[in-house]
Amino acid sequence: MSDVHELTQAAFDRLQAEYDDLRTRGKDEIARRIEAARELGDLKENGEYHAAKEEQGKMAARLAQLKKIVENHRIVEVAGDVSAVQVGCVVTIRYEGDTDVERYLVGSIEERGDHPVLSPGSPLGSKLLGAKVGETVAFDAPGGTLRVDVVAIDAAG
Repeated sequence: MSDVHELTQAAFDRLQAEYDDLRTRGKDEIARRIEAARELGDLKENGEYHAAKEEQGKMAARLAQLKKIVENHRIVEVAGDVSAVQVGCVVTIRYEGDTDVERYLVGSIEERGDHPVLSPGSPLGSKLLGAKVGETVAFDAPGGTLRVDVVAIDAAG
């Protein structure tokens, strides 16, 4: 079995809507653009045709990606008091030796405009999963091992 994608309900709904839209309206729109470009004549030097075909290929790749996600996902619930870092929460961290804090939404395909996203599969994200407020985690980065303190954990709500 392939990887299960952990998503909040909001992220799943957004991805499902995008998938449905691309399967219907998106495919129809590309087909119309390709047909209109074909009517312009010689396909060898037809920039509109080649652009539409390239867009069709990108859409097919995105559809395949979305299909894997919507067919193999698990909804995670994050509400109220969050005692440990998990997918769908917002974690506030402080790098060792720094006074500034950084806030991240934990999730590989979540989307929120107010926080950058931290993938649970990243070196930092994987070490933070399960960590509690007050704990320090170390992770390997290209410049060496870094340590961060978990300052706060909140439901993304």
